[in-house]
Amino acid sequence: MDLQLKDKVVFIAGASRGIGLGIVEALLAEGARVAMTARGADALESERTRLAAIHGAERLWTFAGDMRDPAVIEEAVDRTEAAFGPIWGAVANVGLHPCPPGFDVDDATWDAGLSQNLDSAFRLSRSVLRRMTPRGEGALLLISSIAGLGALGTPLTYGVSKAAMNHLTKELARIAGPSGVRVNAIAPGNIIFPGGDWENRSTGPRGDSWKRWIDREVPLKRFGHPHEIGLPAAFLLSPAAAFMTGAVVPVDGGQTR
Repeated sequence: MDLQLKDKVVFIAGASRGIGLGIVEALLAEGARVAMTARGADALESERTRLAAIHGAERLWTFAGDMRDPAVIEEAVDRTEAAFGPIWGAVANVGLHPCPPGFDVDDATWDAGLSQNLDSAFRLSRSVLRRMTPRGEGALLLISSIAGLGALGTPLTYGVSKAAMNHLTKELARIAGPSGVRVNAIAPGNIIFPGGDWENRSTGPRGDSWKRWIDREVPLKRFGHPHEIGLPAAFLLSPAAAFMTGAVVPVDGGQTR
């Protein structure tokens, strides 16, 4: 299936590993040009070099910076368009912030958790929608979580901020829709990748317990992988999904009840 993404410019936050990198690889395979951003310059450059050897350096552009910072976001988006042309698609994918279990969360941790997950998504959305809506085209994708679809016992800041991201997706879709811009979200389940939370858990002292939990809770009885988020992400960002907006799509092996 041709997703009609050839030479379209897509901006991805959190692109140097895990889900973000899986989305980068899926988009490059569809012929898109990709702006990769992340905080870690070394990891970002390492992945750029690897991917450039496969897909061509001219199809990649990178920017290292804190994608929670509005000024950094604006600079990254401006520089992407200066280098590549108008942004067609954008992916808000800024990761976790540690939070203790239970309700007794200090104010600094609460604020940081919401900033990391929710505020970063809003600020990138605001920046790209300012550019997309006057042009009358584009697609925005927020990476949420199944923790935002129900109370799963995750750390409080995480589940709350992801639930808010799901609502943000639907509100932005209503606002941007009349301009021809679509806004959707993917709610991943348990995605395993090198250096990620699930790899650390499954190889740690309680690894067998976590594997039994996956076997019990996930009908497909396994973890997901970044490319299994990348492929539906590429579809939702593409013109092939032209009548989809305001959707929060679980990609979780059937875990969501």
